[in-house]
Amino acid sequence: MALIPCRGTNSTKTLRRWLGPKIDLYTLTVASISRTNHVNIVTLLGFFYEGNKRALIYEFLSNGSLEKFTFHGTRDRIQSLPWEILFNITIGIARGLDYLHRCCNARILDFDIKPHYILLDEEFCPKISDFGLARLCPLQESTISMLEARGIIGYYIAPEVFCRTVGGVSHKSDVYSFRMMVLDMVYGRKNCSADLQRSSEVYFPQWIYNRLELEEEALFQGTIIDEEKAVQRKMILVSLWCIQTYPSNRPSMSTVVEMLQGCVESIQMPPKPNLSSPPRLALYTLVTLTDSSDGAR
Repeated sequence: MALIPCRGTNSTKTLRRWLGPKIDLYTLTVASISRTNHVNIVTLLGFFYEGNKRALIYEFLSNGSLEKFTFHGTRDRIQSLPWEILFNITIGIARGLDYLHRCCNARILDFDIKPHYILLDEEFCPKISDFGLARLCPLQESTISMLEARGIIGYYIAPEVFCRTVGGVSHKSDVYSFRMMVLDMVYGRKNCSADLQRSSEVYFPQWIYNRLELEEEALFQGTIIDEEKAVQRKMILVSLWCIQTYPSNRPSMSTVVEMLQGCVESIQMPPKPNLSSPPRLALYTLVTLTDSSDGAR
């Protein structure tokens, strides 16, 4: 048993036993978070281990997860947060991922970036949490191998994770997950809602791309001023770059940060996304984790 005492309010997360072969979720999470020190990464204050009982002690983040501000179960977006705050959250998440990919002693690939795992403090500063699927990749090495159960493939998971012909699994896989989360923030709903599934435009990014080409007002959410529309357009353009099927066509997270910090006019129209969404299937596979040679765009 190990417990680091801490003062003040904190948040405790209890972990279930990890069922993957020879992989301990608790150990992976502690090892990953303990290597980090960044304003956009959650702070691990302590941990607990006794028999089958394991828990992590995080800093307390009063505004909870980003999920409650991005998904309300309907097509209508509830304007819970101003666009300025949503945009700052987007940049914060991008900076956090860039730090994990480039600035740690070992590159940390998250593999599970989604709104539920982004925590917000009292000033809505985003903190990336939950590194249960994270992998450490030495910066000097190009490949490592891992054997694990992926479970149900969702819409935040990059296609190369379950389809090797697309490319190697790398830091660009987190870039793909990042774009889905940003689209959730813009549209306030899951990216594959029932109303879209009943239409001919099943793939949500395809729906966005078509309207972006036509400059349709339906693309933008709510009654907003021109400055807010520019913010939405920037978030959408960056997301469409991050969604590219082949990892080599996606920007690195450092490039994403630069795009978000620049002017919207400097962001080129990305290629049209793939016409179909990733299948939802159970996956138990051996994948090779590659720090691919595609580099930053």
